Amino acid sequence: MKQIYFLIIGLAVGVLSGCGKGGDRGELTGVPARSFRAEVPYGMVYIPGGSFLMGQTDQDVTFAQIAQTKQVTVPPFFMDQTEISNSQYRQFVNWVRDSIAITNYLNDDKYYLKPGKGAVAAPNGKKYINWDYVKKYPVMSPRKGAAAAATGAKLQGMYYQGDDRVFDRNELDVRLLKYNYATMIYRTAADYKNDKTKKRSDFIFRDTVNVYPDTLVWLSDFSYAANEPMVEGYFSHPSYRNYPVVGVTWRQARAFTIWRSRYNDAYKDKRHLPHRSMYFLPNEAEFEYAARGGRIGTDYPWGGPYIKNAKGCLLANFKPGRGNYSDDGGTYTVNVKSYFPNDYGLYNMAGNVAEWTSSAFDESASTFVHDLAPTFDYEAKPNDPAVLKRKVVRGGSWKDIGYFLQNSTRTFEYQDTAKSYIGFRCVTHYVGRDIRDKH
Repeated sequence: MKQIYFLIIGLAVGVLSGCGKGGDRGELTGVPARSFRAEVPYGMVYIPGGSFLMGQTDQDVTFAQIAQTKQVTVPPFFMDQTEISNSQYRQFVNWVRDSIAITNYLNDDKYYLKPGKGAVAAPNGKKYINWDYVKKYPVMSPRKGAAAAATGAKLQGMYYQGDDRVFDRNELDVRLLKYNYATMIYRTAADYKNDKTKKRSDFIFRDTVNVYPDTLVWLSDFSYAANEPMVEGYFSHPSYRNYPVVGVTWRQARAFTIWRSRYNDAYKDKRHLPHRSMYFLPNEAEFEYAARGGRIGTDYPWGGPYIKNAKGCLLANFKPGRGNYSDDGGTYTVNVKSYFPNDYGLYNMAGNVAEWTSSAFDESASTFVHDLAPTFDYEAKPNDPAVLKRKVVRGGSWKDIGYFLQNSTRTFEYQDTAKSYIGFRCVTHYVGRDIRDKH
């Protein structure tokens, strides 16, 4: 009797569910998909979409011809709350280091994923690193025993050799740390979409980038400055772990965004994490919109026309006066969470380090970019003239005067140039109209 009771309930539930959703009766019900839940990525803040006046807020005769004000609209996106720190960038460097050590030197199957029960190996023979195993048993960590000695012997090729060694120390040869990647260039694909002679591979950009920061920028950026301690310790010493990474070129920053996207992809499928768009460098419209924090007609991210608060305290890390660098609390850079955030919760959108954007620099860009999600991108080729390799830099830095901290100020640097005062942060686009919408 009890079995018949449960059978009747099961049939009733099946009939009701079939009636409610149309069932499999030839009705148009859409493609089944798992539910989507909006979630702010770790370390990021949500920037709601909106419209704003992009460009200078006060008259500036010198730059009036190249910085016209323009009303534009920006879709919603997520942005890193802080500049990318040394610690965060080191995670990228260590990933590249371990990948090279495992694939080129160790050749140990323990570090690779094994096919599951009943599964077959990849048809192309490609093996994939088991990063969970690497986290548990680090490749470069000092260990004791015969196995550790054998591993150390295999890794000797990753250290400087011969006359490049100092006091016979094992120091990692950073010239080996190269990251290979490929990405689609959709703008070029759109420009040639009706050209039947083009193949998909024509729109895939491939690059190999040395990922280790140029630590010598602390000397090369200055004439006769005693910055050797910064060269030796800024990227590697724990005291600077939460300071913004510098000495990275635009190409290195872009490579970081590609790696971060792939790193996120590797985990979100197997752990049922929310899917999100790829990571990018912000374009200059996104950067200025986020820097303004929702305020209208203000000069700085904190509002107002002044760079001090009512108590006379400086509100950012820059070069006050004629060179009193330490007056704002930092002689060089400062912790990425220094000073007060703007109204969107973003730290150091002005000062500390200037930041790379994805936008190519053109003096008249505001006259020809669209007013909806505007940006001007150009993928510079190796043989292009230097003028085509300029990328927009925003925000001003610890060594800049107050003018460069203004929301509307735009300048540039060449994409293969590294500086002691330029860093970056990432964005990822929100897929939808508004995070408050129910999905």
